[in-house]
Amino acid sequence: MIHKVTLIPGDGIGPEVAEAACAVVEASGCQVEWEVVEAGEGALAKYGTTLPNRVIDSIRENGVALKGPVTTPIGEGFRSVNVSLRQWLDLYANVRPVASLAGIQSRYEKVDLVIFRENTEDLYAGIERRVDADTAESIKKITRRASERIARAAFNFAREEGRKKVTAGHKANIMKLSDGLFLECARKAAAEFPEITYEEVIVDALCMRLVLNPLDFDVLLLPNLYGDILSDLCAGLVGGLGVVPGANLGDKVAVFEPVHGSAPQIAGRDLANPTAMILSAAMLLRHIGETEAAGRIEEGTRAVLAAGIAVTPDLGGKTGTRGMAAAIIAEMERSLAHAGAR
Repeated sequence: MIHKVTLIPGDGIGPEVAEAACAVVEASGCQVEWEVVEAGEGALAKYGTTLPNRVIDSIRENGVALKGPVTTPIGEGFRSVNVSLRQWLDLYANVRPVASLAGIQSRYEKVDLVIFRENTEDLYAGIERRVDADTAESIKKITRRASERIARAAFNFAREEGRKKVTAGHKANIMKLSDGLFLECARKAAAEFPEITYEEVIVDALCMRLVLNPLDFDVLLLPNLYGDILSDLCAGLVGGLGVVPGANLGDKVAVFEPVHGSAPQIAGRDLANPTAMILSAAMLLRHIGETEAAGRIEEGTRAVLAAGIAVTPDLGGKTGTRGMAAAIIAEMERSLAHAGAR
């Protein structure tokens, strides 16, 4: 079966890590036809918008997309392409698995948690205005519909994957109405899954506890802003943004992407770490039912990381982006040959 998948290379290092991921997917045995579309700075120069209609149409038609990092200006310039995609396509669940990897230096071992972050509202809805020259306002929007569906998604995942606990992060001690509504919806979902332990932790205390002992946690359930911040914190527990994949899930479409930025300072130099993009591609394959191919990619990637030789400079090696992808492909081929010989 040939799967048609939208590919958004992105900008900065995006095209390089996208090329690496596509090569690894091809070597996995899964047949994918990539429909390449542009978004971000390159699209702005060509089409006058960072998110052309063709991008949205392609994802809706194909149902799945693999997306490279896209630059977002700070404090000025165009609106985040990531936020716009999530809102246009109603990609309400941002899912980020965070797991320790052999060969990756970090302060902890055996970290294995998954973040479910509401993806469409909260302060990221972009409802803000300048009141006057010295004052700006931003509205935090929390709705029952969005909160209930992200909570149910987190608990459904926990049940399907045999996870034991869901932890909701909040600041309802201060934001009693908005975060209070989020907790109300989380408690309603928890009541439907009595076999799963449910706890609530104030978000600043949650940050402290994650740093002290991340093994205390299994599935984290968070509103948009807290989820964004804690996703990066959790990535730091296992080696950084370069090794953590991510997914944006809706009821009809899904977009998979690494959690790191576009790193324009090293773009075009064959230095970018492709791990997060490759693991995001593996998540995509699992989503479309290609579990064996996804497993081959994950096992090959873990083997290369554990060896610590054919890895990029940020991981302590001297290999380039293409070279690391080639090493993962070679490891996959060795594994297949070994399996065939048995």
